[in-house]
Amino acid sequence: MDTQLDLLDRKILAIVQKDSQMNAELIAERVGLSTSAVQRRLRRLRQDKVITAEVAVVNNEAVGRPMTFLAGLEIRENYESLPHLRRWAEQHPEVQQIYYVTGNVDLIMIITAENMKEYDAITERLMGDNPQILRITTNVVIDAIKVGLFVPVE
Repeated sequence: MDTQLDLLDRKILAIVQKDSQMNAELIAERVGLSTSAVQRRLRRLRQDKVITAEVAVVNNEAVGRPMTFLAGLEIRENYESLPHLRRWAEQHPEVQQIYYVTGNVDLIMIITAENMKEYDAITERLMGDNPQILRITTNVVIDAIKVGLFVPVE
């Protein structure tokens, strides 16, 4: 991946991170380029995987999944276990994110659920399907003070 982005690419990225449906004409006005130049840059940023996805952010509560859990997993045989855990998580959309971390746990999973009962069922399946998990330490999110994936680019 070519990470040599010029100032105009960075301005475009800052805009589309906040509103991925903004049309190229409006972006062009804001960054001082022609519409076709913005379209070419966006196409290149997508091809180069600088822009990896364009998604709608859904309100968890509005769709009946108001609870978020931070699950810290301690696992044995980390390097052998990671591919299996990755495949498992890809099949379970309630697992929103996974981070391989340093510290007291090996992985942090961000999991959404309707309630505690559903979360317990998810972790029961997780441990049953992945015997290399030694322990799960759970933190329940009381209030999401800031949630986002915006990456500062300027």
